[in-house]
Amino acid sequence: MTEPEIIAALRLQSIPNIGDVTAKKLIAHCGSPSAIFEDKLQHLLKIDGIGKMTLKDLFDTIHLEEAQNEFEFLSKEGISISYFMDDDYPARLKHCVDGPILLFQRGNIDLNNQKIISVVGTRNVTNYGTSFCTQFIEELAPLNPIIVSGFAYGVDISIQKAAMDHGLQTIACMAHGLNQIYPKVHAKYETKMEKNGGFVTEFWSNSQPNRENFLKRNRIIAGISEATVVIESAEKGGSLVTADIAHGYHRDVFAVPGRATDKWSKGCNDLIKYQKAHLLTSAAELVYLLGWEIEEEKQEKTVQKQLFVELDETEQSIYSYLQINGKQLLDTVALECNLPIFKVSSTLLNMEMKGVIRPLPGKMFEAV
Repeated sequence: MTEPEIIAALRLQSIPNIGDVTAKKLIAHCGSPSAIFEDKLQHLLKIDGIGKMTLKDLFDTIHLEEAQNEFEFLSKEGISISYFMDDDYPARLKHCVDGPILLFQRGNIDLNNQKIISVVGTRNVTNYGTSFCTQFIEELAPLNPIIVSGFAYGVDISIQKAAMDHGLQTIACMAHGLNQIYPKVHAKYETKMEKNGGFVTEFWSNSQPNRENFLKRNRIIAGISEATVVIESAEKGGSLVTADIAHGYHRDVFAVPGRATDKWSKGCNDLIKYQKAHLLTSAAELVYLLGWEIEEEKQEKTVQKQLFVELDETEQSIYSYLQINGKQLLDTVALECNLPIFKVSSTLLNMEMKGVIRPLPGKMFEAV
């Protein structure tokens, strides 16, 4: 995306009454952000759902100055900018109608890995929640997923610390500009986060961590990921808002159950009770329901598929039997595979020559 188009998109983003949905309508109609400001107001007012109040500040040059200043800040700080139609914009977030038209990123973020999950929960995390975060990441680590959260107190920082400890990429969605870290106490993790992951936001450098910003950024946490996991939550809270948004995006939601009397499990228990989330007690359940596989398992299946191309039907049957049952006598193979002994004998010889089985003492054989 060229510099003039980025500045035009920033200008569009800064105008009051124009949210992301309206901005995308205008861009779709005009063809690009800069083309919007070259068009005439009477033409733009013909767009369905757009009125005079929405566009009353569209051509105010103050927003152009603000956009130019913000662009200078982003360039100076080395913050990358992702436009919602660019290849480097998060793929799943592109499918969210209210996704931001611009995302700002800092760190070493690589979104090519499609195993992306968001993990959220209460700021008042208990020992139970912290232990689950650690166990969950330990179990998921072999699949090398990307862990997304909000870098807040409690569950957020617990899951992101666990991800960093296991060398997993982790992304923090911030509710303010990337010129600061909130909460400040978490600034000590900033360098480690940026080495393998980093920070994303839709907010400008003049934005503060206000309550409404946290609620707004929750749609990015939900939209960027394949699934959202709620580890602990009270009856009400931001993590439940994120779960609702993910549910509205038709993404999988998982919740960790707790005791009926636990205040910080009430929200998770309700998600499960009202069938808004899958019950989650281990990473294996998430892996199974999302259809993820460990890389070694994929390689083994690929090898088997290639191997079977080289074997005829009888050989495939014998090979599968030996794989499942281990070392077996020639007579046993013939009996269990319902084949004449001479057929098994000659077939085993062919398979030995192909290097897929090996003979053992006493007329025994096993798959390689």
